[in-house]
Amino acid sequence: MHGTELASKAARHARKGCCVATAALLFLAMALGAGAQERSVAGQLLVASESMSDPRFRETVIYMIEHNEDGALGLVVNRPLGAAPVAALMEHLGLDTRQARGEIPMHLGGPVEPGRGFVLHSADVMDESSEEISPGVAISTTANILRLIGRGEGPKHSLFAFGYAGWGPGQLDGELARADWVVIAGETDVVFAEDPALTWQRAMQRRGVDL
Repeated sequence: MHGTELASKAARHARKGCCVATAALLFLAMALGAGAQERSVAGQLLVASESMSDPRFRETVIYMIEHNEDGALGLVVNRPLGAAPVAALMEHLGLDTRQARGEIPMHLGGPVEPGRGFVLHSADVMDESSEEISPGVAISTTANILRLIGRGEGPKHSLFAFGYAGWGPGQLDGELARADWVVIAGETDVVFAEDPALTWQRAMQRRGVDL
């Protein structure tokens, strides 16, 4: 199962700079493919309903990156791990940290491959690898976005997510049909909430709003 278009896009990103999540996105792009989805929730938020039975996802809010006929990928945005110095992340990636300052919020992005990292950020600042998934929300696949954040030139909002939530073909569609999830608009004030502990409650209050 190969998604030629997405795999090509990820490969182009891989050639553009030091990778934060390019390898993960390349692997996932190939796995997810590029098939059309009749009702894709990419760029929107999945909010776990009160009936969610999986304890890993109880009261989670997930920003969806991909959703097509071959599967889905999203990042949990309300499982904070605390803030980490940008310099520490850059050092881990072998980057020059001399100009790095400030911190970036860290989140558990999901139970799949927790050793992989993703930078989700507002779209007011983009680099050559950035892709705007929904209005105002983007994902970047090279470490250059960390350089910008470390220099104080980065996007207004950002978070670093470890791991991701993934679904196989038709799996998420079945969960949506069972009403395991509520779908709401992927607005920046929810994705980058100042108090993630309240994100689920506030997101549930928005159910029923037209997307």
